[in-house]
Amino acid sequence: MATTRQAHTVWEGDLLKGNGVVTFDSSGIADQPVSWASRAEQANGKTSPEELIAAAHSSCFSMALSNGLAKAGTPPTKLTTQADVTLVPGTGITGVHITVVGEVEGLDEASFVKAAEDAKANCPVSQALAGTSITLTASLA
Repeated sequence: MATTRQAHTVWEGDLLKGNGVVTFDSSGIADQPVSWASRAEQANGKTSPEELIAAAHSSCFSMALSNGLAKAGTPPTKLTTQADVTLVPGTGITGVHITVVGEVEGLDEASFVKAAEDAKANCPVSQALAGTSITLTASLA
């Protein structure tokens, strides 16, 4: 069954001096301020599209890896995943780097890396971001 989630942004002003607020309609989590400066310079307590993509990618990847490991008979105890999304102003998003450290009983490093590569290739957010470079560093704790 398909699901749809919603968020919306209200933006005021021009790109460089304006600002907006992202509202997470589906979950109701706290509204988040956003601005060009928070995107291209320092965050200063505001989010950016790249941070939101990083959150989506790190959580989707973690779910895909957890599922793959469990299906292989080695469910993880813990996965800690970070996604770094790089924006080059004037060029766009130039890449995503995923770093994952796993605690998985009975699994060797090579098997963990292989499972992580599979999750990177097959999680829905990776597939949605297929137009950009996605790299991975995976290790066991």
